[in-house]
Amino acid sequence: MVKALTSERPLAPASRILVASRKIGQYRVGQASARLRLTGVGASRAADRTACRAATWKVWYGKYNSYPTISRPHAFAMLLPPLPFMLSAGMASRCLAGRKALVKDTTISRRTVLVAAAGLFSPRAQAKESSLLEPLVAGGALPPMPERLPKQPLIADLPARKRSLGQYGGDIRTLVAEPRDLRHITVSGYTRLIGYDEAINLVPDILFDVINQADHIFTFILRDGHRWSDGHPFTTEDFRFYWEDVALNPELRPTGAPAFMLIDGKGPQVDILDAVRIRYSWTKPNPRFLPSLAEPRPTWIYSPAHYLKAFHKKYADLARLKGMAHDRQMISWAALYNLLDDPYEASNPDMPTLDPWRVVTRAPAQQFIFERNPYFHRVDPEGKQLPYIDRIVANVSSTGLFAAKANAGEVDLLFRGIVTGDIPMLKGGESWHRYRTLAWPIAKGSAVALYPNLTCNDPVWRALNRDVRFRRALSLSIDRHTLNNTLYFRRGVEGNNTVVPASPLYSEENCKAWATFDPKLARQLLDEAGLARHEGSGIRLLSDGRAAELIVETVGENSDLLDALQIVSEFWTDIGIKMVIKAQDHTVLNERAFAGETIMVAGTGFDLALAAAVMPPSELAPIRQDNMAWPKWGQFAETAGAAGEKVDMIEAQQLLGLYGRWMNATTLEEKTQIWRSMLSIHAEQQFTIGTVQGALQPIVVTKTIQNIPKTAIFSWEPTALLGVYRIDEFYYGQFLAQKGNNG
Repeated sequence: MVKALTSERPLAPASRILVASRKIGQYRVGQASARLRLTGVGASRAADRTACRAATWKVWYGKYNSYPTISRPHAFAMLLPPLPFMLSAGMASRCLAGRKALVKDTTISRRTVLVAAAGLFSPRAQAKESSLLEPLVAGGALPPMPERLPKQPLIADLPARKRSLGQYGGDIRTLVAEPRDLRHITVSGYTRLIGYDEAINLVPDILFDVINQADHIFTFILRDGHRWSDGHPFTTEDFRFYWEDVALNPELRPTGAPAFMLIDGKGPQVDILDAVRIRYSWTKPNPRFLPSLAEPRPTWIYSPAHYLKAFHKKYADLARLKGMAHDRQMISWAALYNLLDDPYEASNPDMPTLDPWRVVTRAPAQQFIFERNPYFHRVDPEGKQLPYIDRIVANVSSTGLFAAKANAGEVDLLFRGIVTGDIPMLKGGESWHRYRTLAWPIAKGSAVALYPNLTCNDPVWRALNRDVRFRRALSLSIDRHTLNNTLYFRRGVEGNNTVVPASPLYSEENCKAWATFDPKLARQLLDEAGLARHEGSGIRLLSDGRAAELIVETVGENSDLLDALQIVSEFWTDIGIKMVIKAQDHTVLNERAFAGETIMVAGTGFDLALAAAVMPPSELAPIRQDNMAWPKWGQFAETAGAAGEKVDMIEAQQLLGLYGRWMNATTLEEKTQIWRSMLSIHAEQQFTIGTVQGALQPIVVTKTIQNIPKTAIFSWEPTALLGVYRIDEFYYGQFLAQKGNNG
């Protein structure tokens, strides 16, 4: 049961506090001091005005991942009342100095560490509206911008990130293969309670602030005045409704609350402190909690209660709900509710959102339109409400036509459905259709990885897949240099499925273990594993006399992956293993894998390859059924033993034990050691077989779109595709051939 508490002292007036960008992670109180300064002091008058509007305060830490203390004068000095005129940076500095003398010099808690002078930022009445919203404001259908923004909007510090201030307007045309792929817009819109920035630091986004007490107790502070896209207030009632009425409702969530909210099978105590503060408490540390909230697939722990209560039997007439479900050919009110509560795939235009754009098109359709959210919580330093772009227009098309349509100039931004091999063709159309083809390195554990199913139903193949000699032999027989030259322009890193070199956890030893080209040793290992060659065909025989025809299943959309498998199949034939490639629909492949029908699956490597020790090593432990190396072990973990199989391999049990240690680790050093141990086990055991890292992701973008980096890391996690690069800050401007990292 959620508790509502009212006895705690309320926060300072929210209109007088502004959160600046800060890290959330492993903090040590008192290890470093903070120095505060207002950006732009001494700059030109125009720059001073910009700096003042943003009131952008920065905190410099003496040591990475240390948590600074800050004196009460510093904090109080930043709590200025809203000013009706624009101060120069120098005037602001003098005002702050005056305020500093008013209070005692007393050290205060981290609650106040990163607050700034919100009073120096006030959305100006004359701030221009987007042309899409102007008629609505003029007609009274929509409040003016200052009334739509939270009292403490998130101010995007564009100058500090070497980005330019933009202008409103325009559509971004893109492509999706099917309506469910609208989820990629949700991912790249990247609006989270807390999320990663470009430097992969956790920072508040939707939240105004987070107070983390040793990973046991987390207090979330919302932005006062924040509203859903329909104008209804976003408050802690939306969190209470989700937790009490959705997550803990067995009809809606038969498997219970999300795994990242459970410690030893128990959820948190949830306390509602007031309309903008909520507290989650566990008796043991839950270091997964904050990183899970920043994942590319949003983990919503709140819902628009004012909208969804109309479809919940606790708040609506059950007979009416049953009638609505029957009309839609649904079996229950719960099925109807889950159909309507689908923010990930953006299938319900009626459902309010906090994202930068909201879908306005109802399926079925061949074109889906997302329009700007008039209540979005981010602004630029000039006071313009983000996003700059008015609409995203997603046209449905066959994936096989994506590259051709991009080449013909039919998209403004495209980063899905095109692969490294498409880059030459895409480059060829640039001069004709005024677009650019960017090539970003993909942060995946491997561009192509093979997953022997250690829990497959076939007893002979299960025993062989579990023989480390077999897995090592398959790895040693692959000539990764040939793959690199043929498919990846010789730019890849040849080796295992592991973290990328940019990760602080990268190890050359883990990358190369059992990953050199040595077919002689591979044949020797297969001989030792008891796989004799058939004298006629040269294909080896399984223990039951069958030919070693290894069916490798994969999703049939990725042409680079299929090309790589064709090459790998030749290497495996040389050692007596015949590969049979079977392309599948994504949904069918998942169903077969979860049922134990697959013997081996090919796909991409680890999603979290740009890893840091504070991130949960969940991909490395047998706790997720979507890991095709051990889907049944993952089922067992996800269902608390109700389905799947218990882990019964010593090395996999070691991974489980290490993951449990990480969950209870209290120091960064201990977490780092655990990550390294788990990566080492993977390299030695070859649970997955990697090939080459560093494939390039082509990104087609029209030349007039600004603020997109020329080069950056592309990944599912942690960058959320383009999410951390803030598509809401992209805008159309006159194309300039600029130097630097922004086009």
